[in-house]
Amino acid sequence: MSTADRLTDALYGLGWSTVKKLPEPVAVRLGQSIADLAWKRRGKGVQRLEANYARVVPDATPERLAELSRAGMRSYLRYWMESFRLPAWSAERVKTGFDPKDVHHLTDGLASDQGVILALPHLANWDLAGAWVTTKLETPFTTVAERLKPETLYDRFVAYREGLGMEVLPHSGAAAFGTLARRLRDGGLVCLVADRDLSASGVEVDFFGERARMPAGPALLAQQTGALLLPVTLWYDDSPVMRGRVHPPIEVPESGTRAEKASVMTQALADAFATGIADHPEDWHMLQRLWLADLDPAKGPS
Repeated sequence: MSTADRLTDALYGLGWSTVKKLPEPVAVRLGQSIADLAWKRRGKGVQRLEANYARVVPDATPERLAELSRAGMRSYLRYWMESFRLPAWSAERVKTGFDPKDVHHLTDGLASDQGVILALPHLANWDLAGAWVTTKLETPFTTVAERLKPETLYDRFVAYREGLGMEVLPHSGAAAFGTLARRLRDGGLVCLVADRDLSASGVEVDFFGERARMPAGPALLAQQTGALLLPVTLWYDDSPVMRGRVHPPIEVPESGTRAEKASVMTQALADAFATGIADHPEDWHMLQRLWLADLDPAKGPS
């Protein structure tokens, strides 16, 4: 393991061991201070976040974009501070820490035993939403995690999420897909963060007026297993409680090839994500390139 990898792993370990012991107001202030410092330094992540917001809010002035990126970094650090502290939260704190609308789409789907796929963008705190599902609804679920470097950091994330009641599979193509399909056929729940494609097999969608690529997995799983596909969007307000909405099911088209159906369904997912992101852009933690124009080195900033 390189020195940089060891440092990264140590810093995350420090966060999980130390931040969770802080009183909540102290952790909140610490997160805001770190966010403001990172925002003032205007590193690549902050610049990318601001460039992404420029597409979401195309009429924003430079001053408005700066306000959004500062709020975005504060939201991003709130996610981290909450995540570091989640293992120490009581069951009651988890149950009252998230207040989703239209959760009947999820509970009705679970009651039908046909399997449910929840698909989310990188909005607010998806780990808290997951902990709420396992605690408040007493429903376990399966998810996937991108393999991080160093491996010890990936292991920390897997242990953290498993500690919250999740089954975590490595993001490894066909093997993960087969396991997810089995869980759904057994009437289980699968949760996937699905606004950024990590493979070369993503589906092109129109997203805020430009082309982007999103994973085909949620749509393909719904086609193959008959599971409900439900978009979910999350946001923060000025309270300690995270808000959210479970959107109506995305139907499988009656005609078309498997790929054509996946394209239509993934576009519907992208549209649902866009409504939540447009309403709460500062809670969208996309500090990486997303649109195809930015992924092409001949176009856009590096």
